Amino acid sequence: MPSYLVQFAQVSTVTTSHDEFRLPEFESLAVIENVNVKFNREEYRLDRPFLKVEIESDEEAAKLVKRAILIKSIYELWGEGENLEELHASVRETSDRWPQYMGKSFKFSVTAFGSTIVAKKSLEMINSFSFLGFDGDIDMTNPEFQFSILVDFGAERSKFMKVGTFEAEKMYLGKLVTSGSRDLVNRYNLKKRNYLGTTSMDAELSLIMANQALAGPGKLVYDPFVGTGSFLFTCSHFGAYTLGSDIDGRQIRGKGKSSIKSNIAQYDLGDRVLDTLTFDICHNPWRIDNWLDAIVTDRKLDVCNCHAPYGVRAGAKKLGRKENSKKQVSLRTYEGLPMHERDDYYPPTKPYEMSEVLMDLLEFSARQLRLGGRLVYWLPTIVDEYSNEDVPQHPCMKLVSNSEQNFGAWSRRLITMQKVAEVHQGEHASIPVHHPTENDVTANPVQEEDSAAEEAEQNKQQPGHYAFREK
Repeated sequence: MPSYLVQFAQVSTVTTSHDEFRLPEFESLAVIENVNVKFNREEYRLDRPFLKVEIESDEEAAKLVKRAILIKSIYELWGEGENLEELHASVRETSDRWPQYMGKSFKFSVTAFGSTIVAKKSLEMINSFSFLGFDGDIDMTNPEFQFSILVDFGAERSKFMKVGTFEAEKMYLGKLVTSGSRDLVNRYNLKKRNYLGTTSMDAELSLIMANQALAGPGKLVYDPFVGTGSFLFTCSHFGAYTLGSDIDGRQIRGKGKSSIKSNIAQYDLGDRVLDTLTFDICHNPWRIDNWLDAIVTDRKLDVCNCHAPYGVRAGAKKLGRKENSKKQVSLRTYEGLPMHERDDYYPPTKPYEMSEVLMDLLEFSARQLRLGGRLVYWLPTIVDEYSNEDVPQHPCMKLVSNSEQNFGAWSRRLITMQKVAEVHQGEHASIPVHHPTENDVTANPVQEEDSAAEEAEQNKQQPGHYAFREK
């Protein structure tokens, strides 16, 4: 198969980058578009924006960019080398391709990673490819074909380069197949959204998660902790039917004219967003299994208010009371109206430890997903305490990808799993480390000085997301 060069978008915020999400999204796009892609995984580098792949044709390569968020461009690879001379030699081996571009308008450009190239040097490099013999018009605005010289200086090497030197690690020449667009990110930009919550997931990550969930026409995608509905919009944009629920109906209803419904109207997705419901996922009303194509969630992972990565704002909760002795034995009313019938009613809840949340989420997914369906969620964790074994497992679910977004002392991990078998009796989710009991959760972590050593030893066996809010 022909060789192509994928140039990933370099997306980052003030504190984090999205580099770890690039390859999982790329592989998900290949599944969505049914494109046969081959590449050497060992050659992939997080600190490089380039990936050499094999794809059957330009048409197949273009499919990968149609809905990509983290792909900037794809090029048909004409040559590569560690310097300009090696690049020239490599390009000369493709002379059989040159005749079809004769008489066509074209454009050459130079792109550098890890450093900059002055205009004079760029022009010299472009002119050095005159041996191609293209005789069409040079059109810098709307050419029939565009060629790019891509220069990789390396993230580390560029730090020590002397001014005026030119020491590239790798150079490529490629014919542009297609470039990505940031239009979708702008369309769903939170700054332009009518109704927001304090933890609404930003558009870029919402779209990436929709891609990893394989959201598409005819698919049914469910968000069990829907909040203000970010995933309903991005998954529906790609053609999926979406459904959401939440323990807190106030987020769904909003205030005045601002609600999830107003966002649905803003994006004209009324024919794809099916409904939003209010209930505790631990006591859900579903009476069938194997009916969902994907489960996508970011906020809460907790059935209430543990918004990843903003879970430090409120501890996870589920329906119930902290102490059974405080249960109400009579119906409570206010101004003659039963409390549970009031628009602002919020049911009593009790603490819900993160490990329990994750286990329940995985159990739910294993039952409700169709074979091949995906679960995509965020796992908040303490960086120094995290281990790959912290990720919950289930015999019916296969880990597809685990990508970190690091915030320093803590991080969140985008976990994607796929259902590969039906659930059999006795099969359950597990975390192969100490799983704290409810007594562990409600106990004061600092009870007595003489228990400090025992507690420290216990913490070593607990997953990095245990007691995340307290830590």
